[in-house]
Order: sequence, then structure tokens, then C-alpha cells
Amino acid sequence: MENPELHGIPETMLINLWARAAESRRSHPIIVDDKAGEIMARLHYDFSRFERAWMTQVGVSIRSMLLDAATRDFLKRHPQGIIINLGAGLDTRFERLGLPQVRWYDVDVPEAIAVRQRFFSEDRLDHCIAKSIFDYSWIDNLGARDAPVLFIAEGVLMYFAIDEVKSFLAHLIPRFPGAEMLVDVLGPLLAGRSKYNDSIKKIDSTVEFKWGMKNSRELETWHEGLRLVEEWHYLDYCKDRWGWVGFLMRLPLLRSRLSCRIVHLHFTSP
Repeated sequence: MENPELHGIPETMLINLWARAAESRRSHPIIVDDKAGEIMARLHYDFSRFERAWMTQVGVSIRSMLLDAATRDFLKRHPQGIIINLGAGLDTRFERLGLPQVRWYDVDVPEAIAVRQRFFSEDRLDHCIAKSIFDYSWIDNLGARDAPVLFIAEGVLMYFAIDEVKSFLAHLIPRFPGAEMLVDVLGPLLAGRSKYNDSIKKIDSTVEFKWGMKNSRELETWHEGLRLVEEWHYLDYCKDRWGWVGFLMRLPLLRSRLSCRIVHLHFTSP
């Protein structure tokens, strides 16, 4: 058994891993991720703490489904495109989508990459970059940027202060003109309330949701080179799995304050 030895924000990658593995065991799963189950079985970690975290399981599964679809769409439009997975953790999207020829970079802090390297083949390790996404020297570790770029920021930016996220985007936009980004955004009432989240409250580390927003158009005010393309709200999918909670959260007054979604952004050229 492998001891993950993860603390702080990196520990949250075990929640995502558990959610995908648990969903895969259902008779009619939202997403199938056999690799997640294989990794989970080899980790010395008490995943049973998440057994009742059904909202996280549904949310992470829908998020994964939406990001998979959006990634496929990007690569359909740009078959030679480059994928940069920010805060990759133990994400298995590269394997799930069957993309052996795609230039794919997984960027995460060294302790997260150290765990990741135990479970992925050597040809994949060539694309791991063991640096914080806020250590912009990771950009120098990329190969030739001679094709359209898609950034995926899944389950990561909400844990950092809004000014840090704005600065992060301000660093990326001029360096990657024309790039696209997929990022998950929380509803504003969820910020500062991670202690009520059915999975975050179960981990050993203390982490907090630092920001959320009512209207995704607000992102366009963060930088002149940022444009909203489209968004997908989790509550609009697999409605039978959300039960009465989903019914309440789809009410207009609550939806705008609590609804989580994937936002598709475009970095406009100067």
C-alpha cells in the first residue's frame, strides 16, 4: 500500500479520486473511471470517511463528465492542440479519453506529482511538471507552443484568494494569446463555508473555498483579454441524482447563489 502523505489543498485530490471511483461502481454511472479505482485500492488512506458524501460524488462526476466533453470538443476543433492540466492531482482524463498522441502537461506541486508518479507509466511522466501553478517558471518547462492551448483548472482555483487568481490569469493571458480555459466556479454563498461541504469537512487538512460568483460574466471584468464563451451548471445534468436538494437549488433565488458550474473562457489576442 502507498502512503499518499498529502496535506492542505493537495489532500483534496483524494476526494476527487474517491468520487470517480465510487461513481464507477454504480449500475448506471455518470462517469466510468477504472483507473481511479485501481489507484484508490493501492493507497493507504481511509476513504470510508467519504461514504456518505453523495453530493460530492454527484458533483465531481458531473464536473468530470462536462470537462471530458469540453476537452473532446477542443481536440476535435484542434487535433494537434496542447492540453495543460493545472493542479492535476490524480486526474485520469488523459487515460479516460484515450489520447496517446496529444501533448498533455500535468502541473502540480511537488508532493502531488510525487504521488502521481507512482501510478502512471513512464511515457506519461515526461509531461509532469512538479511546480506550483503560481511558480510561473513551469511555463519554461513546456515544449514548443506551436498549437492552440487548452488550460484545465479543475478543483483548484477556488482554494486561492481572488486576488491571487486574478494575478494568475493576468500572467497567463499575454503569454498564451488565443488560448482557452475550462475552470470550475462556485456559487458565492459557498465561499467561506467549506466546513459544511460533505467531503471537505472529512479530510485531515483545513482548507477553505476562498471565492465564488453569482454571474460568470464578472470574470470578464478581471482582465481585458478574458472572454466568457459558455458555461454549464451541474444542476442541469443528471437531475434524478440531485433529489430534493437539486429541486431547491434550481429555484432562481438559490441557483444564482449556490450553483456550481464549468466556465469556458477564451484569452483574446492583443
